[in-house]
Amino acid sequence: MSATASVARLPFLVGKSLLDALGHVGRVSRLLMEFGRGLAEWRIWLPRTFDEAWNVGVGSLFIVVLVAGFAGAVTALQTGYQFTGSIPYYVVGSLVVESVVLELGPVLTALVLAGRIGARYAAELGTMRVTEQIDALESLGRSPASHLLVPRILAGVVMIPVLTVLANVVGILSGWWFAKQVLPLTNADFVYGARAFWHEFDAYYSVIKAFFFALSITVISTYMGFSTQQGAEGVGRATTVAVVASSVMILLLDTLLAQLLLH
Repeated sequence: MSATASVARLPFLVGKSLLDALGHVGRVSRLLMEFGRGLAEWRIWLPRTFDEAWNVGVGSLFIVVLVAGFAGAVTALQTGYQFTGSIPYYVVGSLVVESVVLELGPVLTALVLAGRIGARYAAELGTMRVTEQIDALESLGRSPASHLLVPRILAGVVMIPVLTVLANVVGILSGWWFAKQVLPLTNADFVYGARAFWHEFDAYYSVIKAFFFALSITVISTYMGFSTQQGAEGVGRATTVAVVASSVMILLLDTLLAQLLLH
């Protein structure tokens, strides 16, 4: 009987899920429209954007450098473990550089910042929503978009690609140093291998990925913050959903961009 009831409820559940998804799409579209309108009030969002950019860039510097350094080190150590005498050592340079620039640098940086920046944005805006601070701005005739939305999105979109470039450099240097510790590899061998398989588009590809990752992190987290309900419990739920949804979107975009841009 319970199986029959579950089957009977299936169309209802599918319809409800579809309507919820369409509702999210509509609310995100409205949020982006508010973002576009808020860009006109540049005297309001410009100084706030510099403050947010400082918080995103300098505040995330340590964790980004730490993660990138370990990523490059692990790549080099695993390469040294798997190498045999039949493979020329200069290939290590290519493996480290391509792995860091194409994948590890942008993806790991985005995942780390989804937890740090995404959770912060969602929690801040969610708290402001449940304490009616956003409603107070609206009642005073102020645009919440220009005060709260535009600075956060622009700061993330600008600084996350910059942090990704820094992560790439740190990861390559770390992999270079650790590769020399486990293999009889010279600096000339590493540089030759890095240049032999390098494509100019690789650097652009890494920055393009970082830009889309930054956009997904900032838009999702600010949307979840603006949509928060039900007090402190709602803030916690919005923060969790923002981090999880941003992480899933990063992995999805990583796959889609690889398919579109590398093939």
